[in-house]
Amino acid sequence: GIGIGALIHGFVPEDALVSIMGEDAWWSVPLSVLLGIPLYSNAAGVIPIVSALLDKGAALGTALAFMMSVVALSLPEMIILRRVLKPQLLAIFAAVIGVSILITGYLFNLVM
Repeated sequence: GIGIGALIHGFVPEDALVSIMGEDAWWSVPLSVLLGIPLYSNAAGVIPIVSALLDKGAALGTALAFMMSVVALSLPEMIILRRVLKPQLLAIFAAVIGVSILITGYLFNLVM
């Protein structure tokens, strides 16, 4: 998490990040969720990444949606849960969590 956060902080131009993950971009929340799914980290490990995103101008709801997707919807997490949940229940779990993360991200972007 610290390495990715440092890369974002040092090498990603602020205007590029704002155009992708800023409040004005309607696609920023779903995109941040999709970017977070392949990563695997705990909540503490993703904080440096979220801090760098916020410093570069990402919207709060977008950064929050990214953080929640890394922790709750990551691909390795789904592989682990596949061992204890049936495929149908796992799909329902992922759908409910995904929709909840999207709603939370948009709500925070609207309010903040």
